[in-house]
Amino acid sequence: MRSPAAYASILVLALLGTSDPACGQDAPFHGIDVAVTAAIGRGELPGAVVLVLHKDEIVYRKAFGQRAVMPINTLMTVITVFDLASLTKPIVTATAIMLLIEEGKLNVKDKLAQHLPAFCRKETEGVTLEHLLLHTSGFIADNALSDYQDGRAKALERLFALNPVAAPGTKFTYSDVGYLLLGEVVEKVSGLALDEFARRRIFTPLGMKETGYRPQGDVKDRAAPTEQRDGRWIQGEVHDPRAHRLGGVAGHAGLFSTADDLAVFARMLLNQGKHEGRAFLKESTVRLMTAPRQVPGKKEPGLRTYGWDMLTSFSSNRGEVFPKGVSFGHTGFTGTSMWLDPPSRTAVIFLSNRVHPDGKGNVTKLRGQVATIVGQSLLK
Repeated sequence: MRSPAAYASILVLALLGTSDPACGQDAPFHGIDVAVTAAIGRGELPGAVVLVLHKDEIVYRKAFGQRAVMPINTLMTVITVFDLASLTKPIVTATAIMLLIEEGKLNVKDKLAQHLPAFCRKETEGVTLEHLLLHTSGFIADNALSDYQDGRAKALERLFALNPVAAPGTKFTYSDVGYLLLGEVVEKVSGLALDEFARRRIFTPLGMKETGYRPQGDVKDRAAPTEQRDGRWIQGEVHDPRAHRLGGVAGHAGLFSTADDLAVFARMLLNQGKHEGRAFLKESTVRLMTAPRQVPGKKEPGLRTYGWDMLTSFSSNRGEVFPKGVSFGHTGFTGTSMWLDPPSRTAVIFLSNRVHPDGKGNVTKLRGQVATIVGQSLLK
């Protein structure tokens, strides 16, 4: 645990913050400053970057606290690169599936076995791409980490041997396994490694120059560290242990980015697939991807989209104001999140490395607070 003196120094830096003077609109969002600064003072995270996009304009963009507290203190900046963890699922994997659907190479109703023949068996014959996208495939959340200890080929062999533990479509289980499999579908159908597909088909067309798997050079140097692995700090390398053992590239985790690049992606979705006046995705594809779809719940059905969350136990980063069943978003284990509200053309991007330095940080409440403050300020 950090000492009181360390927390005090973090609090001072958090109070200072760093922002983009060009935005000049901090006043309506002063509550964000208060909430994030207080959470840093409580030791819930070392620092954060918050960006608010509204009607194509960045109306708030600010860094708080520290990027690193170990091995040395380093100030957080708005250009810090973050391990996005499960934001990889909607930004890379689900988007790749949508692009391949546009090309006529996939359909959400396709059986998994059509594209990965290892699943041509009775136990898995009912699993479709739609089930995987919605986390209703019946597969477990994660298979054993030991399944990944003998290299990528053996890990995939063990992954492909898994059977659902529930009938497809009957249970919602948030599953990294499902998105690992979707990533393999993308590779099989496109003929490209997932990171290369993402670079060529998503990030380069959108001009997201600081987004990708396995960052290098200056981008890696600006990455926020997470925890220690094998006696050294993880910086610019994926935190997720399964993605790490797969070489840093997977359908469920491994993506790195900045708040500014994520704003580009969010703007595209809020503009019905258009980027700088050109169609990156068709409007019909954006509607397909972001439409609410029922998933089973313990007490009542929840809502997901193909890649995004809407209304489940994973929706706390929606806050209390953005509309249910219309807005959508996702979180990442490392302390990241996005929430998008198409009716108001608003996106809330919250990036932190809450797992630094000891894995004990918690931003679940804070992410919701930030979204609530934004909603209260803009949805009047």
